[in-house]
Amino acid sequence: MNMMKRVIAAFMLMGVMLLPLAGGVQAAERFKPFVLASQGPGDFDAKVQETRDALSGAGFEIVGEYSPYSDTFVEKAYVIIVTNDELKKAAAMSEHGGFAAPWRVGITQLAGEIQVAYPNPIYLANGYRLKTDLSGVSDALKQAIGAQETFGSKKGLTVRKLRKYHYTFGMEYFDDVYELAKYPSHQKAVDTLEKNLAAGVGGVTKVYRLDLGDDVTVFGVQRKSGAQNEDEHMDDKWVMNNVDFADPRGTAYLPVEILVDGNEVVALHMRFRMALHYPDLKMMGQNSFMNIMPSPKAMGLAMTRVAGGEE
Repeated sequence: MNMMKRVIAAFMLMGVMLLPLAGGVQAAERFKPFVLASQGPGDFDAKVQETRDALSGAGFEIVGEYSPYSDTFVEKAYVIIVTNDELKKAAAMSEHGGFAAPWRVGITQLAGEIQVAYPNPIYLANGYRLKTDLSGVSDALKQAIGAQETFGSKKGLTVRKLRKYHYTFGMEYFDDVYELAKYPSHQKAVDTLEKNLAAGVGGVTKVYRLDLGDDVTVFGVQRKSGAQNEDEHMDDKWVMNNVDFADPRGTAYLPVEILVDGNEVVALHMRFRMALHYPDLKMMGQNSFMNIMPSPKAMGLAMTRVAGGEE
């Protein structure tokens, strides 16, 4: 009996000794793709101006802005694109880091309420394999326009998952880009894009241009079917109408970027970029990737055309 008591006591002591170890083992932190800065009633145009002023006052440089669509599945939508020194510095530190230099802030009116949201800097910093977590950008945006909650994924993704993200087997990773065109020089590539974007080749037009130095230039573009009879599957509005159905809305997914890196013109593959921003989208069913199956090819073709590449 005494032996049994000693065994039980030993097990109890062992359990006490292990408690600190068990408490130290915590689940890895998870992050979601978007940050909701604010939400509530108000005047839309006034909110756009308020957001613009707040961003400028916080040291962000506004590089472009536009309305991607309105009076459709949302009442109004507007996007302001900004950058700052931290974003530019981070972009120069890693391959294709230029995709992260411009930051998007979306203002969306739906059912009389106005939502202001932006991509989560820590989430995208890891998804784009940057050598920094952009925590300073996150803090600056929070101070400028707010940060009520993160959204866009029920459970969120860990840093480890984000660093090697792809939606599923056979889908593209961050470095599986659209290779749109190649030119004798950076300047030739930029000049060709400027000319073709102005002409709306492939249904693609310019929203902004951001020159980062070291022969790196980012173009934000809008893709729209219409006068030139482009495939509707390349149209930003058509795609977002299919995938951006949950509240809050991910209007700040737009616009997409075309990167001129040296003499090469590339863009993030839609099957990576959209999946990263909307990781909970189902593969099949209503509001799923199946509904936009033709879009990655159609968008790649449209951007190849505007870049002057070979189809």
